[in-house]
Amino acid sequence: MGLFDRISRVVKSNLNDMVSKAEDPEKMLEQSLLEMQEDLVQLRQSVAQAIAAQKRTEQQYNQAQNEANKWQRNAQLALQKGDENLARQALERKKNYAETANALRGSLDQQTGQIDTLKKNLIALESKISEAKTKKDMLKARISAAKAQEQLQGAVGRMGTSSASAAFERMEEKVMLQEARAQSAAELATDNLESQFAALEAGSDVDDELAALKAQMSLPEGSSPQQSLPPSEQPSKSQSEPVDADLEELKKQLDQL
Repeated sequence: MGLFDRISRVVKSNLNDMVSKAEDPEKMLEQSLLEMQEDLVQLRQSVAQAIAAQKRTEQQYNQAQNEANKWQRNAQLALQKGDENLARQALERKKNYAETANALRGSLDQQTGQIDTLKKNLIALESKISEAKTKKDMLKARISAAKAQEQLQGAVGRMGTSSASAAFERMEEKVMLQEARAQSAAELATDNLESQFAALEAGSDVDDELAALKAQMSLPEGSSPQQSLPPSEQPSKSQSEPVDADLEELKKQLDQL
């Protein structure tokens, strides 16, 4: 491949890429429909011109046929009058007009076929344009939906990286942290209040026990503390005598050392 061929291919590819990027689907649909309508106008004009030409050819054919018939009658009249030479001339005229009529008949048949084809193409183009109009509205709706979806996806994608989204998330975290602090403070205040009431209840029990103890220890005048003790707790003489004997024995042992 030569250098100029490569350059030409690169230029064409770049131009094609630029054209593809510049194509707006909605505008291209409108332009395509406009071009189809222009083709429809031209096709209608062509059909009208073909029909007009057919009518002129048909008139020429009828005129030539009438002339041929007229000279046929003239030849018959000349023969009836015994003028064979005049009859011959009339037949020659009749022949010329008949040949012209035959040629016009061929052109007329050809024009009729062309007009039928043009009419079929006209009907097909009208149907295609009607279908294109319906599809255009549908495609434009799909394009609008696709653009909206693309914009939504772009907005969602930008939310993960935009500073506004990050700031919103930071503020949300701060609000959650402040709510947690407020909840902790409320829980601490509740615990402190409950502990105060528990201390009051405990203090009340101690005060009651202290009052009971005071009541027990408040003795009448002239009585000894031993008398206030329960009988089981007062020392008996029988229990103190063995202890005294052991004490005396221990003193003797110490004196002998």
